[in-house]
This record gives sequence, structure tokens and C-alpha cells, in this order.
Amino acid sequence: MTTLVVRTRADLRAALADSPRPIGLVPTMGWLHDGHRALMRRARAADRTTVVSIFVNPRQFGDPSDLAQYPRNETRDVAMCEAEGVDLVFAPAVDEVYPPGFDTSVIVGSIAEPLEGAARPGHFPGVATVVAILFGLVRAERAYFGQKDAQQVAVIRRMALDLAIPTEVVACPTVREADGLAMSSRNVHLSPAERAAAPVLRTALLVAREAWANGERSGEVLRHRMRAQLAEEPLANVEYVSCADGSTLAELERVDGPALLSLAVRFGSTRLIDNEPLG
Repeated sequence: MTTLVVRTRADLRAALADSPRPIGLVPTMGWLHDGHRALMRRARAADRTTVVSIFVNPRQFGDPSDLAQYPRNETRDVAMCEAEGVDLVFAPAVDEVYPPGFDTSVIVGSIAEPLEGAARPGHFPGVATVVAILFGLVRAERAYFGQKDAQQVAVIRRMALDLAIPTEVVACPTVREADGLAMSSRNVHLSPAERAAAPVLRTALLVAREAWANGERSGEVLRHRMRAQLAEEPLANVEYVSCADGSTLAELERVDGPALLSLAVRFGSTRLIDNEPLG
């Protein structure tokens, strides 16, 4: 099938006016990989129309060089969408998403403050604002996100609930390379040595999960297990490790219910994140 590519709000609305429902939305920043393919397949299985947005959102980047280096290849991305049977790709310019005079920001509260929110000030307001715009434009019944960005999923769910946006936020399992590294558009920036080192993120999470499965309930011990594993990899520069409440993302002294192990690590200039739910 041929995937229709639209670039303006008006053309998107016109294309969706006659599209069969339910509609499934997969928001992306492009440079698509098998993780995105998995989201498209979930949408195709559950919905009658599948929409993929491709937009590198400047408002969620604190570092201009990070924005400039973000990989882009729309021709490749659209071909992947066609191969997965996507009906519609929305690939707007920045001025189409944020028209001249745009002066609104969506601020989500406490769930957005720790972890990625603390490490990347302004990131989640940028994410919440662009997703609110996409939800308003597409009016999809469901939107699909990867569990690798667990805090992002929680922030978007909170935003949709609080703003009475009816789109259901569906979290899909993290898709991994054979050696356990979570698929990410940023992986392309890793040098061969950094790529060989990067699976230590998954190893650290699994070491802590095993300790938890064997009865360890101290949050600090689980964090220590992750730090100790990461310390064995010289190329890993740790930003944070976390053992947090699964609902609030507040750091835990004791794990007595659902929790989330997560970490952020730099390899050279490339920053990677990963997580593992407990319970």
C-alpha cells in the first residue's frame, strides 16, 4: 500500500475526516527502528487507521547541539511506515506545529520532576506540549509509546487524564537488540567500543532485578547493585540510578509494592536510558 504523507494541520484534518475509526497514533521523532515497527504493528492490530507522526520536537531539547545531531532520514522512515501498512504519516515543519505567536506550554507536576525531569530541565514541558498538540490534531482513540521511556509514558498519561483528553495511552514493551541493549534512535551515535559497552545498562538492571527476586527489599541496596555493575564498565559515565515507586517515581527506602528500576548513562557524547519494572 502507499502511505499518504501530509505536512499541514489542514491536510491532516482533511485526510482524517474520512478515515475509518478507531484511529491509532504512533508519535515519533523519526529515525525509525524495530521498536517503532512494534508500535505500528500494535496500532495496525487494534485500529482501523494508523497514523505515524514524524517530528523532531525542538522544545524537548535543552542542548542545541543535541537537537542538531539528532538523526534524520524521512525517505527511509516513510518507506518503513509503508512496509508496516501505515495509512498516514504526519511530517510537519516546526512552524506548522508551533505557529507564529505560539505561547503555550503544558506543565505536568510531580511525576515529571525527578529522574529525566531533573536531568533535563524543560524536557517534559516540551514533550507534554507537543503530544497535547498531536492528540488534539489526530483525535486518535489510542496512542502507542515504548516502555523504554517509562517516565515519559507516565507524564503523558497524567497530562491526558488531567486535561480530559480521551486518547488512551498504550505502553508497549521495550524492544531490544540481541545483546539486550534497548533500541533507540541515539544508538547510531555510539562508536564500536561504546556500542560493545552499552549492554551494561541492561546487565545492571537485571542484577538488581535478580536481587529483588531473591528477596532484597532495600532500595539503596538495589541502587548500589546497579552502580557496582556499571562501575565495571570504564566507558560508562553514570548520570543516575533509581529505584522508585512505580506510581509516583519517588525514590524508595523499601520496595513493598510495584517499583521501577531506571538509569541514565553516557557513553562519550551519547546518553542512554533504560528501565525495568518490579512487581
